Amino acid sequence: MQERHSDYEQYFRESEKSCLKYYLPYLKEQTSLSMGNKINILEVGCGLGGNLAPFAKLGCNVKGVDIDSLSISWAKKLFQKYNLDGTFVSCDIHEYKDCSNYQIIMLHDAIEHISNKKKLMLRLRELLPEDGVLYIAFPAWCMPFGGHQQVSRTKFVSRCPFIHLLPQNVFVWLLRHLGEPEAVIQDFLNIKRTRMSIQQFQRLCTDTDFEVIHRRLYFINPHYEMKFGLKPRILWGCISSIPYVRDFFSTSCHYLIRKKS
Repeated sequence: MQERHSDYEQYFRESEKSCLKYYLPYLKEQTSLSMGNKINILEVGCGLGGNLAPFAKLGCNVKGVDIDSLSISWAKKLFQKYNLDGTFVSCDIHEYKDCSNYQIIMLHDAIEHISNKKKLMLRLRELLPEDGVLYIAFPAWCMPFGGHQQVSRTKFVSRCPFIHLLPQNVFVWLLRHLGEPEAVIQDFLNIKRTRMSIQQFQRLCTDTDFEVIHRRLYFINPHYEMKFGLKPRILWGCISSIPYVRDFFSTSCHYLIRKKS
């Protein structure tokens, strides 16, 4: 298991840097929204809140929702430590009572963990005004580490690409044989069950009356710069246009979507 997954402050700062360098500029480049104190921003599955830090520094009204109470506790502590204003709530998004409209709603590396994705998207529609933007990023399931095996307790599994694509019975047998804790195995199986592909996401947008404003598929995830020192690379157009094949090469899929007119 990588140190950054247990060092909360390090993970927070890495997320903040990735957002400041790549996610925030992407929003500025592809939308007409001007960031400032009149912009309401919500991140669903906010974790430690690192993605929201750059927006808070610009004076945006930021809120984060996450079902994990420990993450929310750390988000509050870290925002306080760095003198940032933000509101964090530990709850299921379907139980989130705030009726505010958010010009930007973000989900980074979160939607692939959700079972009922259609229900989630319909809930987000309720929180998004007509001119609002939904920014969703996720790893394509078939990419080398689409099963999130990098969080494994065993070094071999954490560094083994495509292992998550094995048939489930073989995958489970191998994990147990290598001494992976049962709780971690169940987490991997949950991801295998709730996985997200590019085709699946685009169908989901159609089914919930969203339209794609812009899509950017990365061959090298922007966050890998902070994690591994690798410079981000956008997936080549000739591959990104091929359904299914592109899933094996897209380490991160970034979508800006809005309600259909």
